[in-house]
Amino acid sequence: MSEEYRSSGKTTLAPEVLLTIARISALNVDGVSKLATNHGNLDRFFKSGNDNSVQVTVEDDVVYIELYVILKKDFNVREVSRNIQSQVSRAISEMVGMEVGHVNVHIEDINYQDE
Repeated sequence: MSEEYRSSGKTTLAPEVLLTIARISALNVDGVSKLATNHGNLDRFFKSGNDNSVQVTVEDDVVYIELYVILKKDFNVREVSRNIQSQVSRAISEMVGMEVGHVNVHIEDINYQDE
């Protein structure tokens, strides 16, 4: 009996998958109210429906993430930021097996309204 070798194929990952993983991971961190819009990004004027609260760049199979968030009141900003970085990095590594170069967290505002 001879065994025939078959290639296991190729897996491609849409960039939206990385965006979704980062977005959901950040929103699940205690102290995060919602994601904010990056007001400094001029591309938002030219792309309709573009949600630029999460920006993902992949270079040489390393993922770089920029997150723009609004935090809840009465939470330690430094602690929440570190938790966001940890959770997003872990989720990307575990779910897609890619190395994370950095997760930069940009605190855009604090939500002081009653929830």
